[in-house]
Amino acid sequence: MSKVCVFLADGFEECEGLLAVDLLRRAGVEVTTAGLNEDTQVCSSHGIRLQADTVAAELDLDGFDMLVLPGGGQGTENLAASELVTGAVRRQLAAGKQVAAICAAPSVLGRMGLLDGREAVCYPGFEHYMPAAHMQDADVAVTDQIITGRALGAGIPFALALIARLEGQDKADQVQKAIVYKG
Repeated sequence: MSKVCVFLADGFEECEGLLAVDLLRRAGVEVTTAGLNEDTQVCSSHGIRLQADTVAAELDLDGFDMLVLPGGGQGTENLAASELVTGAVRRQLAAGKQVAAICAAPSVLGRMGLLDGREAVCYPGFEHYMPAAHMQDADVAVTDQIITGRALGAGIPFALALIARLEGQDKADQVQKAIVYKG
């Protein structure tokens, strides 16, 4: 069974983060939500208070098959400012594992130079954070070890792409059918 860590930083876009968690779990993926605060309490971009499964600093972040960065303006800034997150992302890619980011969060990868020469998508207006990426006109871009999603409206295709990468296209198709998503 694949293992995924979804980072939840204050200001994260709740639908992008939790939709990925929901669909990955439906696919049988072991998902851990990891808050960046000193406790498990996180406040989303729309003021919804949530409790993460654990605190990111207490995890062995190298033990996951994929790390997921949800968007949200303030959430993205908090992800980018976290040495724990950026260090884990670098180690993840160096180990040949997967990283995914949606909406504004691909800008974290872009600022780190990790999207240079790769296909990517992001929320409109964040392209300047990834000037050397090959920006696509699509909901999702899958390239090498990195999956990026455009915005909340691409949340389902993004989550299905994560499932396809981790568990295979047949499993992604099963989940798509089960949620009655026509795409």
